Amino acid sequence: MDADALLAALDPEQRAVALAGQGPVCVLAGAGTGKTRAITHRIAYAVATGTVNPANVLALTFTVRAAGELRGRLRALGGGAEAVRAATFHSTALRQLTYFWPKVIGGRPPRLVESKLPLLREAASGLGLRADGAALSEAITEIEWAKVCQIHPDSYVFAATEAGRAPSIGVPDTGRLYAAYEALRRDRQLIDFESVLELTAAILLTEPAVAREVHAAFRYFTVDEFQDVNPLQKLLLDAWLGGRDELCVVGDPRQTIYSFTGATSEYLRSFVADYPQATVVRLVRDYRSTPQVVVAANRLAAATGGDDALVAQRAHGPEPTVTRYADEEAEAAGVAAAIAALTAQGVPPEEIAVLVRINAHMERFERALAEAKLPYVVRGAERFYERPEVRQALVLLRGAARAAGAGTDATGLPGDLPAAVRHVLASAGLTATPPAARGAVRERWESLAAIAGLADTLAASRPSATLAEFAAEIAERAESGHAPTAAAVTLATMHAAKGLEWDAVLLPGLTEGIMPIVHARGAEAVEEERRLLYVAVTRARVHLALSWAPARTPGAEASRQRSRFLAELQPASKPVTSKPAASKSATARSSVAQP
Repeated sequence: MDADALLAALDPEQRAVALAGQGPVCVLAGAGTGKTRAITHRIAYAVATGTVNPANVLALTFTVRAAGELRGRLRALGGGAEAVRAATFHSTALRQLTYFWPKVIGGRPPRLVESKLPLLREAASGLGLRADGAALSEAITEIEWAKVCQIHPDSYVFAATEAGRAPSIGVPDTGRLYAAYEALRRDRQLIDFESVLELTAAILLTEPAVAREVHAAFRYFTVDEFQDVNPLQKLLLDAWLGGRDELCVVGDPRQTIYSFTGATSEYLRSFVADYPQATVVRLVRDYRSTPQVVVAANRLAAATGGDDALVAQRAHGPEPTVTRYADEEAEAAGVAAAIAALTAQGVPPEEIAVLVRINAHMERFERALAEAKLPYVVRGAERFYERPEVRQALVLLRGAARAAGAGTDATGLPGDLPAAVRHVLASAGLTATPPAARGAVRERWESLAAIAGLADTLAASRPSATLAEFAAEIAERAESGHAPTAAAVTLATMHAAKGLEWDAVLLPGLTEGIMPIVHARGAEAVEEERRLLYVAVTRARVHLALSWAPARTPGAEASRQRSRFLAELQPASKPVTSKPAASKSATARSSVAQP
């Protein structure tokens, strides 16, 4: 694609991003405004016009999936843009640390700890602390917060108390656990993901020869989701820049939802102060959602001030709905009924999501969907290709492909690709029908079924595709974080939904104590909850359904109040639909008739 064609594919604001080829650039990109399109076209345009050498460009993001999306977009644009390195902060830092360690420190680099849990469990045992899995998970969050904020174990108690942190085992014991974890890690010459960033920054800042080499390799930087940068990542970014200003940042302060991990939008907000000559472009044209969904999102965001309202570009759709259910059981059944109605109207199950505030709220919706015989998948923070059953499946597929290619296959593989893949995955637990069990058993089956579905897709587009080609396709997807989409409703937390979108989004559980969450104390914490709900609302393209229930169980006291945010989302003239408690069977029978 030539330079003029690249510009012609953009709207006026996106074009302004592409034309700001050099110097500091700040792109304030609202939800659904095409920020990835804008920054990839900016990079491709700079390459096409000879402004930059693609080998000198580093595009940084926070997840493997987002990095894979950037690489895919750049590859599609071509013209040399495919040579740009697009990666996460962690993978880039690990690559550099591994390369420079023998030269600077000597010997082999320390081994990377994939999970803190085993070391932390050992540290707790050594201290005589009794902590269950949930408490240890909380401790991991605390340690990671402290490390990215550059808080030493000796300073943790003071800093955590000042920040209002409240781990379940207490701040003092968490501080002891942090110190013991760090001691174990150092004694065994291990590094964790935070150490990777810290050590890479330290080498760059203390070794001039290393800094010169890295600065010569990377001269132009793009950072996506800049509102999620934490102090340690900012330290490393500054070390990579080395005082230069060839930096393009993209973000949205209204989507800052990871403050509890140490992320801060302050770097995005202060970008112009740090770079007075910066070009600032605001993207406000929303191409994702209908005007009705955009209006709801704007109402929610308007309460925080600012004038960067989204401007919908899509055709009109249905109004968002707000429903009051008698209790949580009725709400779960009502959500299942609403999903059944959506699928009856032609909305594919994979284009429907139920987003909840915390993982603990998922079980009742799993149960309701299973009883309604609606397919569903649970999406968590764990990456698809890192699940044990997926790793096992990939090993089995590669082995079967090698055996078939060598002509030594004695497993009786069918000649048809989808059938062959299902034959191989049967040994990992894939069955023709989903298991009745929920939870981990169901999730394992869904993972394997999703891989089988990819074989169906590949065979439909390339009927002659072989098992070896399928194994290669899966390997490429794993590298880019491109997880398969199952023909099922998605159940996820609001945090896990960041960066995703669906035709229909249902947001249940909107009561005080859940949204905002009960431990959101103080104005800043409540505003973070508002931003989280804003992110959840803006995941919807067409259908948006919000609901709440004043009672926990049937017949219990109706003591819960609806979320304060519902009043902002819903105009006073719009009545709330009230659904009384009903039997599950009655709810299911009436589901198709519901709007």
